[in-house]
Amino acid sequence: MEVECIPFKETGYFSQLICDYVNQKKELSHFFNRYPIPENFGAQIKEKAANYPQANRTVLVDSLREQYINVEVSKATQVNIDALASENTFTVTTGHQLNLFTGPLYFLYKIVCTINLAKKLNEKHSDSHFVPVYWMATEDHDFDEINYFNLHGKKVHWNKKASGAVGRLSTEGLQDVYEIFASELGNLGLTENLKELFEKAYIEHQTLTEATRYLANSLFGDQGLVIVDGDDVKLKELLVPFAKKDILDHTPYQKISETIETLGNLSTDYNIQVNPREINFFYLKEGLRERIVIKKGKYHIINTDINFSKEELLEELEAHPERFSPNVVARPLYQEIILPNLCYIGGGGELAYWLELKSYFDEVGVTFPMLMLRNSVLMITEKQANKMERMGLKISHLFMKQHSLINKKIRDISNIDIDFTAQKQLLEAQFKDMYQLAEQTDKSFLGAVKAQEVKQKKGLEHLEKRLLKAQKRKLKDHVVRLTELQNELFPNQSLQERQLNFSEMYLEMGDTLIPLLLETLDPFSGAFTVVKH
Repeated sequence: MEVECIPFKETGYFSQLICDYVNQKKELSHFFNRYPIPENFGAQIKEKAANYPQANRTVLVDSLREQYINVEVSKATQVNIDALASENTFTVTTGHQLNLFTGPLYFLYKIVCTINLAKKLNEKHSDSHFVPVYWMATEDHDFDEINYFNLHGKKVHWNKKASGAVGRLSTEGLQDVYEIFASELGNLGLTENLKELFEKAYIEHQTLTEATRYLANSLFGDQGLVIVDGDDVKLKELLVPFAKKDILDHTPYQKISETIETLGNLSTDYNIQVNPREINFFYLKEGLRERIVIKKGKYHIINTDINFSKEELLEELEAHPERFSPNVVARPLYQEIILPNLCYIGGGGELAYWLELKSYFDEVGVTFPMLMLRNSVLMITEKQANKMERMGLKISHLFMKQHSLINKKIRDISNIDIDFTAQKQLLEAQFKDMYQLAEQTDKSFLGAVKAQEVKQKKGLEHLEKRLLKAQKRKLKDHVVRLTELQNELFPNQSLQERQLNFSEMYLEMGDTLIPLLLETLDPFSGAFTVVKH
């Protein structure tokens, strides 16, 4: 096994904001608390310890024990749940949607990164204890985002009409999905293990929350992973005072809007990930999760005929906090209220919206967690690595856009160097003289000179493309092998981790897959990881 790391910026798959964050650009320092390097965790521990009520610990532990009543709990997880009652225990957390059978491969990478971070902190800070947490996004209602996974280039899809919080959905109908999945797997090798895991998770449990908890617990329970479901009345009670500030005072809307403007002023390349609403809560009941808006002086639940006066809404919030569901802006605050959390581990898109939130946390007096970009991984088999070697490819070449990679390779293996850069530079020098001549004689000719320069440059570019195309035809075999390899490693010309399901890797590696990831992935690497196995 070989491991190689590539700077995130050089992959071409990460935004300018995230690349600047990873490089700790000083202009971004106001948007986060501490950067997640080992030496910064001591101060984060002290700050969180001083700002996290013991009463919240009691509620958290009681809720977790209830949530795990019908779950086969590993010894490591039970130890971690019990430890959370102690004031010197802290969490590191990742969150993810309830994607069918984990969805994309990076689900595993998120959790492995979280587990490994907890291990490293336990080694370094012997006077404290650190627990890895997976926060299930049980209250999301974007069913279309989670109701499928990819296997062998095909989409295994759960056809179901759904509304409301996805975690509450019945698993009825997943028997049909299981049969499609089992048929696609066939009966060779390690397929029986995957079939059994799917069946036990989705056929033997009543709701998507229960199924996802079983699945994540089966994969990572022996590592002490603690799984949290925020759709919990006791946990929601801790959110009530903060929900009031949001709904009545619009605190997050004001603070986050200011932050977004500041970020935009720093760079036009910083794309805003989420925009706050005046009210960042949904009203949640069975089959219903709709936004709360102000309409004609009432608090209205959109797409319904439900309305509340201010007094009625406050009464509903106090009596039924479980009916108030935070959106993408309010959910991070909810998480940090109920957990003694030090660090959130997420992908580039997630960290981009977390970077909008710090001033909001400061305003309401909740410690802002450290933000760690999760491990991103490209898995390369020995066979694929051998192909790369025969073709003279470096890892960095594979991250190029396909047309650029083909053109580069054609130039490398061709006896003819089809690169008109020198000719373009000579042309520019010639036209420089023409511009000077037009300036001295009649400036009205400057436009004609410019048009002629553009025309001749386009002519050179067109000729260069035609010659390259001709070379590609001559070297068709090289092009085909090259594109086939890149398409294997970057399905749909996207990162492998965003397309493949873990089951494809499991079919190759079996029970060694997760141990290999746990051994290989370093949460502090700060770079994209390539694993040749």
